[in-house]
Amino acid sequence: MSAQVYPPQATAYPPGTQPPSPSGAEHVGPGAPSPFLDEKRAAYPSGLTPSISAGPSNSIYGFFAPIVAPINNALASIQDIRTRLELSNPGTVEHLQREVKGVHTTNFLFDGARADLTKAISINPIFQVTHAFSMGSQASPSSYNFGAVYGDNKNFFQAGLDDGLNATMRANRGWVAGHTTKVQAQLTATPGQSFVQVEHDYQGTDHSANLKALNPSPTDLTGIYIVNYLQSLTRNFAFGVETVYQRPSADMEEASTGYIAKLTGDKKDWIATAQVQPQGVAQCTYYHRLSEQVDVAADLQMITMAQKREAAATLGARYNFRMATLRAQIDSAGKLSSVYETRLSPAFGLTFAGEIDHLQGAAKFGFGVSIESGNEMDPNAPPPSPPSVPM
Repeated sequence: MSAQVYPPQATAYPPGTQPPSPSGAEHVGPGAPSPFLDEKRAAYPSGLTPSISAGPSNSIYGFFAPIVAPINNALASIQDIRTRLELSNPGTVEHLQREVKGVHTTNFLFDGARADLTKAISINPIFQVTHAFSMGSQASPSSYNFGAVYGDNKNFFQAGLDDGLNATMRANRGWVAGHTTKVQAQLTATPGQSFVQVEHDYQGTDHSANLKALNPSPTDLTGIYIVNYLQSLTRNFAFGVETVYQRPSADMEEASTGYIAKLTGDKKDWIATAQVQPQGVAQCTYYHRLSEQVDVAADLQMITMAQKREAAATLGARYNFRMATLRAQIDSAGKLSSVYETRLSPAFGLTFAGEIDHLQGAAKFGFGVSIESGNEMDPNAPPPSPPSVPM
């Protein structure tokens, strides 16, 4: 069967114009492939794409492009400068004085007798239970508390229940790198002691931010709301702000903004911080690691309000031995205190705490025992590594 040939179509040319020579297209029927295009090759050169529209964009983004483009360019320039400065994360505002608090005895001091019995059920994930007993304290009555802790790479849960049926809980959830949501709560029969706190932490490469709500009410928006931001400006200096918004009732509200500064040594062996509140309250701290075993810390708190002016200073030192830690502290109120912690074995530890108030002529003493036990493990097998819980 022979191929059908279509007659050439007559084309009108102006008088005196030479028609072009036959190209072969006159023998191509309707719908037939073109003899001038290779169907297996792209119609455009490699690396080039055709322009969809040569005219102005019809989208809403094209309308705002003259406004958004300078902002994007400025943000890109700032990000480039921050990258070239090689800034580090400054830490969080909540842990601004973490090193100082680890040296001073304030968070470790107690009186009376106490015993902590801990049973480690699992290491990875972390799962342990604790029985805590305390008695003979001048500040609080004898009590018993049962606690449980669970943690893995994404979650951290902690709960406690004492003999007065007062319950406490804490839950942390790590989402993606740098984002952690935290919830704390306390339920008690004492009026005004129960609370719920929700917060979210963000840790960037050179900055940190935190949003916190204490006893928030979604109906009338009452509660206490705190937001802070800390930014590294150089390798050694960070500056931040913190705003506190209080709404105890629907017809009463108050807001205040404070400022934060943090200065760190080149070798990270000393840290100086300052925190100023608009009400006339200021706090300055200084931490210095003298050696691998010895570090010192100082804290100065000042109140410069019109109706009240006072200041308090605290100086402390910490000595780390192979199996023990000694903390000593003295303040401007004339109080001298010390806490000595030692481990006689990996599962048994003793704690001695004491404080003398020279101006008031008072003293208190505390003694504690801690016992830890775990499941039996193969002595020849390497111990499992604990997870990195979101804190």
